[in-house]
Amino acid sequence: MGVTYMVIVLIVSAIIGLVSAFVGSIAGLGGGIVLVPTMLFLSQMFDVFSWATPQKIVGISIVTMIFTGMSSAFSYMKSKRVDIKSGWIFLIGSIPGGILGSYLNQFFSGDKFSLFFGVLMLFLFGVFFLPRKSNMGVLEKEQAGMQREVEIEGEIHRYGYRPLAGVLLAFSIGMLSGLFGIGGGSMMVPAMILLFGFPAHIATATSMFMIFFMSISNSITHILLGNIEWIYTLAFIPGAYIGGMLGAQVNKLLKGQYVEWVLRIMLLIIAIRLILQGIG
Repeated sequence: MGVTYMVIVLIVSAIIGLVSAFVGSIAGLGGGIVLVPTMLFLSQMFDVFSWATPQKIVGISIVTMIFTGMSSAFSYMKSKRVDIKSGWIFLIGSIPGGILGSYLNQFFSGDKFSLFFGVLMLFLFGVFFLPRKSNMGVLEKEQAGMQREVEIEGEIHRYGYRPLAGVLLAFSIGMLSGLFGIGGGSMMVPAMILLFGFPAHIATATSMFMIFFMSISNSITHILLGNIEWIYTLAFIPGAYIGGMLGAQVNKLLKGQYVEWVLRIMLLIIAIRLILQGIG
């Protein structure tokens, strides 16, 4: 690859890192849900991105999300929107699940990877339209579990869940996170909202807190497997850090229902694109 092409690739990589982190941070996704399908598309359309195999793309995504998660989590914690206690409980399951998923990633080919990823995103999009009760996730007083209460813009929100259920769910999502390189937020945020009744703002903020720690452990696995192209990965990092911080700021300005719609639209667009790519 010539010097000119290398510079172009590095600049494009930096822009993708910025945009994916910005959009991903708004909805608590971590950025991988944008970065991975974008890089898969570029790898199939342009020779200068022919080095980007699914395994290397996921490796880049996982390392980049350390910095997206770091900047986003710091911003969210300043505004006290991170449920830190719940975040630690979920991490008990998500970290070992992510390590397992990172190992399994090496057995997937490009087309199969795209198809499975797309079907998963389409499923999550559909789940968001299922009817929800107003007290979704709230446990009865006599039931053991985590009872949470938070005030957002003067309104009190209550939600709850059983820690064991949270750990098992996080393990499953962590495994898929390591497998697809999407940070787990695209699955964990809907799960927290739909199953445990988290307000959208708390779910997205807590997700970014988790993504920071999950990405560190998943990155170690991908480094050991040789999936990291460091010269390209380093180009993504500055944009990812800035984009994560900006996305968290924009999230604070949006109402909860708008945050959910951002998530829905992203899931649908990416699902359609990946399914067509996988069966093409």
